[in-house]
Amino acid sequence: MMNPQAIRQAIIAAPFELDNTGETPRRETLYIPPAHRKALSRESVLVVGGRGVGKSFWTAALSNDHLLQQIGASVKELINTTIYIGHAARSSSRAYPDRDTFKALLAQGHEPYAIWRSVVVKWLGTIVGETIVEDSWASSVQWIKENPEKTARIAEKANEKYLQEGRFGLIVFDALDRTSDDWDAMNHIVRDLLRVALWLRDFSHLRAKIFLRPDQMERTVTSFVDASKILATRADLTWERQDLHAMMWQRLINAPDAHGDCLRAVVTAALPSVAKPILDNDAWILPSALTAESPYQRPLFESLAGDKMGKDARRGVPYVWSVSHLADGHGWTSPRSFLAAIRAAAEDSEHYSDYPLALHYESLKRGIQKASQIRVEQVAEDDPWVPEVMQPLKGTNVPCEYDPIKTTWDTAFPKGLGSIPSTHLPPQHAESWDGVRKDLERLGIFVSRNDGRIDMPDLYRVGFGLGRKGGVKPRN
Repeated sequence: MMNPQAIRQAIIAAPFELDNTGETPRRETLYIPPAHRKALSRESVLVVGGRGVGKSFWTAALSNDHLLQQIGASVKELINTTIYIGHAARSSSRAYPDRDTFKALLAQGHEPYAIWRSVVVKWLGTIVGETIVEDSWASSVQWIKENPEKTARIAEKANEKYLQEGRFGLIVFDALDRTSDDWDAMNHIVRDLLRVALWLRDFSHLRAKIFLRPDQMERTVTSFVDASKILATRADLTWERQDLHAMMWQRLINAPDAHGDCLRAVVTAALPSVAKPILDNDAWILPSALTAESPYQRPLFESLAGDKMGKDARRGVPYVWSVSHLADGHGWTSPRSFLAAIRAAAEDSEHYSDYPLALHYESLKRGIQKASQIRVEQVAEDDPWVPEVMQPLKGTNVPCEYDPIKTTWDTAFPKGLGSIPSTHLPPQHAESWDGVRKDLERLGIFVSRNDGRIDMPDLYRVGFGLGRKGGVKPRN
């Protein structure tokens, strides 16, 4: 058996990046779950995924030529596809307008449809050597509005060029919640972008891909003619339990130096001789035998964490428990949360020097605490109003009735919902506390039980400081 201390140190040293705001992913961290292959295909125009599931990760990966070739090994059609970024978390003022520019353009009376068309046509112009006005985004948008015939010709020429070359053009849009701090404006912006994506589908070799959060899929966003054609292309970025474990091992076997040797030895000891990690251009590739739960993936994790969450199996099985307790209210667990929990568990297991395994079951529980804390901090960045309305509920035990929660909010915000501070998008349904409850449910923070009581998944409950009888305790 490998030294548990060495395994812990190797896990801590592994490339567990927990966020991506536009940085190019590392080649050795790339793992493509089966559901994501559909999402990455050219014909999946609308891709929906919650917080931390990979929207920005894939946007950054697709924009890198070397990573695109690697992705192309699984999604063959991308090998002959040229990718352009039409909007992302990282600012690129020459490629697309930022939030303040968007706000100014809307104030000047420009429709989002014209703004997005100008982004797309600027891209198409680079393909065929046509330059539209670039003095400012206002002048570019105005040019698009005044030159519909030339705009159409640029698109046709770009499509014809790709057709002759046997290639395709794909423009990717991500981080659309950063386009506005007003829900009505953002819904209009997203709706018109979907209309532009529909326009591109008229061309055989041009496509758009739009990454959206589930809470951006309001009915008004798809209230335009032929929206069903875009909705029919929808793919969801989801992670099954075996996907999360496979993604983790892909990163573990690429830990640096002796740490990588240690973790690859752990893998090798658990697999038959024909299924070993393979070195490919300085990156170790996970054997396909570890992409499924059985017969090897689950026993391999048990070699790190055992098969019980305590003295007996009634408290759960670590392989299952470590994923299920990180799910949000929709039942979705993100790789960001899973990796955060595993790394924190490895760090905390240092306190159990006599334990024969690398990950102690009590440390896995503390890993949930750490992942929940990170998730709450990320929610505060994306939806600053959420921690404001959750703070008064700290110390409450769930499940609980909704009326006491509403009373607590009335007391904490005597001037009403308008007094909830927010530096970004406010609650989407801020007309009443029932609307705020609805928004929290849509975000997967609240869950309504069949008996009407409000419950919360551990992923949020622990970080926001609420309790549950017999559950993982919030951090002090």
